Amino acid sequence: MEALGMAWGNILSFFDFVAGMGPSVMMAVVLFILGVCLGASPGKALRAGLTVGIGFMGLNLVIGMMVANLGPAVQAMSYRFDLTLDVIDVGWPAAAAISFASVVGAIIIPIGLLVNVVMLLTNTTQTINIDIWDYWHFAFAGALVTALTGSVPLGILAGVLMMIIVMVMADWTAPGMATYHNLPGVSLPHGFTVSFVPGALLLNKLLDVIPGVNKVHMNMDTIQKRFGVLGEPILVGTVLGIGIAILAGMDFSGVLIFGITMGAVLVLIPKMAALLMEGLLPISDVASAFITKRFQNRGKIYIGLDSAVGIGHPTALAMSLLLVPAAIFLAVILPGNRVLPFADLAVIPWMFVLIIPAVKNNGFRALIVGIFTIATGLYIMTDLAPLITRAAIDAHFPIPEGAVEISSMASGASPFHWAMVRLHGLGPVGIIICAVVALAMALINRRKILKEAEELRASSAGTGN
Repeated sequence: MEALGMAWGNILSFFDFVAGMGPSVMMAVVLFILGVCLGASPGKALRAGLTVGIGFMGLNLVIGMMVANLGPAVQAMSYRFDLTLDVIDVGWPAAAAISFASVVGAIIIPIGLLVNVVMLLTNTTQTINIDIWDYWHFAFAGALVTALTGSVPLGILAGVLMMIIVMVMADWTAPGMATYHNLPGVSLPHGFTVSFVPGALLLNKLLDVIPGVNKVHMNMDTIQKRFGVLGEPILVGTVLGIGIAILAGMDFSGVLIFGITMGAVLVLIPKMAALLMEGLLPISDVASAFITKRFQNRGKIYIGLDSAVGIGHPTALAMSLLLVPAAIFLAVILPGNRVLPFADLAVIPWMFVLIIPAVKNNGFRALIVGIFTIATGLYIMTDLAPLITRAAIDAHFPIPEGAVEISSMASGASPFHWAMVRLHGLGPVGIIICAVVALAMALINRRKILKEAEELRASSAGTGN
């Protein structure tokens, strides 16, 4: 028993060490190990892991460039229009730090790995979630529940229930990743991104029945066909960037530099995502072969990744840039909102990754859904700000000068996190509701998985394969 405990401790230390090196190194190491375990040759697994790691590094470099330029522009807009809101958006790095510094965060990686294994063995998920870094979204829910109830066990339960719900949502949205993002075999078990799918689907259904509006269809392909070179992502990004820079009050050279930078973002992110996909395909292939050979009641298998792999979609990026100034405008005019969106405005593209499939790549509808999503998110951030501030104080995170409270758009604006926290706050009834929803989703997903596997076997038998 002592030897088993030491082995488990070494495993925990290994994953803490790997996660601490950041997503690029973590993805390379985990994919290499996963590839070898699934039967790929060490050389093939190493090349795949390195390609994915380098793809993520390139993606992070471009995203870092976007954030580094967008942040000051947003701050300049805030000063220029004299925005005085007392809840400060401190950004996802701060939210992640608060999450991992909590008691739940300290054990979320081994718990998350165990939950994933159990769900795979029970056919309640098709996703192998290697996006260990983003386990912080599950820990974030747990940290807020702990801050609200004072109970660490309830916080751990909230983190587990959140992961189960997100894993099922990842399976259900994976076909859209193949169709609209050209990422077959990939799912997004991302606690922030998947939470906007139900609202997007409901709004899309509502728009279907509004005369006139239901006929409007706009995406980057139609824009490019209509406007030619003026509709290409490089020019759309540049023009939107110039508009943001003008609102920020930049000088002539600053406007041009910012515009070209945003144009570069729209061009480079899809190229980095393509490199990442190049590395993923060999691992996806051996994973499918492994599952088909050893689990006859299993159909498809997905590799769970960070939503960053999908933010390069031209429609998603274009709508996201439009919503940056719109988010600040909404923050000012919405009654009862106390949040000044700032550091996390750069995560708006993460909101859109799964909204795009939900609206079938209709940019007009994506924009309408985005406005509703931002408005709702601001109210959620306002409501959760006291808990996020309390969790930050518990984690010894410094509160920015001038802020009464802090919040974060990344997960702090998530309907899933809000529902999980507020239901736990209702006591036993709310906790039971959360558990029943998670269990029901898992069982529905199991039925779907087994049905797909049966159809796949029937198809293979019919073709003689």
